[in-house]
Amino acid sequence: MSTANPTEFEFSFLEEGFSARDIVEQKINESMTDDRDAFYVCDLGDVVKKHLRWVRALPRVMPFYAVKCNDSRSIVMTLASLGSGFDCASKTEIQLIQSLGVDPSRIIYANPCKQVSQIKYASAHGIQMMTFDSEVELMKVARCHANAKLVLRIATDDSKAVCRLSVKFGAPLKACRGLLERAKELGLDVIGVSFHVGSGCTDSMTYAQAIADARCVFHMGDELGFNMDLLDIGGGFPGSDNTELKFEEITAVVNPALDKYFPADSGVRVIAEPGRFYVASAFTLVVNIIAKKVIMDEDSISDDEDKGTTDRTLMYYVNDGVYGSFNCILFDHAHCLPTLHKKPKPDEAMYPCSIWGPTCDGLDRIVEQCDLPDLQVGDWLVFENMGAYTLAASSTFNGFQRPDIHYVMSRPAWQQVQQICSQGLPAPAEELNLFEVSACCGQESGEIYICYAKELLCRKFPVMARLNT
Repeated sequence: MSTANPTEFEFSFLEEGFSARDIVEQKINESMTDDRDAFYVCDLGDVVKKHLRWVRALPRVMPFYAVKCNDSRSIVMTLASLGSGFDCASKTEIQLIQSLGVDPSRIIYANPCKQVSQIKYASAHGIQMMTFDSEVELMKVARCHANAKLVLRIATDDSKAVCRLSVKFGAPLKACRGLLERAKELGLDVIGVSFHVGSGCTDSMTYAQAIADARCVFHMGDELGFNMDLLDIGGGFPGSDNTELKFEEITAVVNPALDKYFPADSGVRVIAEPGRFYVASAFTLVVNIIAKKVIMDEDSISDDEDKGTTDRTLMYYVNDGVYGSFNCILFDHAHCLPTLHKKPKPDEAMYPCSIWGPTCDGLDRIVEQCDLPDLQVGDWLVFENMGAYTLAASSTFNGFQRPDIHYVMSRPAWQQVQQICSQGLPAPAEELNLFEVSACCGQESGEIYICYAKELLCRKFPVMARLNT
């Protein structure tokens, strides 16, 4: 699908009664030749539902989507149309978001360690909000960006997170007063505090402690004469429901902590930097078995005609791996397990298996051990929840190309986007009805609609969308 036009993205409508999994089946059926490349199906409607879920659960917290998680143009255009802000970490990410017409006020340059030339770029393009956690960063900003609105990133206890970030970023509490004093000496404007409890957080109380710590830093800022009015509670929110810590368990801690330390009448605006929350479950990756190896158990002494499932181990090789989409295994500590395209028979034998990527590197192992039936070259495996930290960090090592992405959205979800663009967020009852409504327009399920998002949500984000049939 072409994305050459910077204001254009395209998707297929899901017709009534169809799901993204039906599109997976359709694409597999279309790939009956030997050219059975891996591919993604992305349900943009799932992103819309996640946004509505966020607004319901965290009504005071405006999401600034972490672009690094998945920088697909269709994803960021969908979120821009819904009114999201954006957490950018580099010049390239800023360029992507501003190419959509997003107002600079909806961007936070949330990288505490920035290259000088990129600070100058941010200044030249109206990006004012940016994070810092050291005196050196303050001095760079003082030289390059006189209008910066600085956010002090503090360290948190992320010992219970899957991916710890405070080992690299964040100022300890005992260093914050000195940093604020230095900012004052340099004539810089510090407007708030940010933190990140770590990606894959497993303890919701970490948020409560971090919010309490942020309140302490706000007190320091008040004493030094700063008008601090922004709290950024970072990321760490799960993107699927099969995680140890559920999203609503986190919000059940965050909301009372905000009410206690930053009540609604405090004048403090609260934002967050969700990434995987929005995109993980929207993407399904489908890979094809390109090779197979059978390892017989030489110690098996059974003479039975049916030796069961312990006489062999199967090695399956597929056409995507850890240098591609499955880099999340190395970088994001992900555990990826496949589901079968074809449902196995009730009495079908299962064998211990490993799954490997296509490259010439022994590191390229996707699954160390799982139980699967005796599959053949040309069969398909399906991996769900593959939207976060997969495509964004994938490479073309060994010449293996990234999978194509097929974007889909249901008509009710598209109606929801249009309603939000024109009227703002619906009441909960309206939201439910809109997703349940039938929307049969007599179009074929494969019809492609090209949607043009020229401006963004509400007064600063009015979307004008049209369908090109």
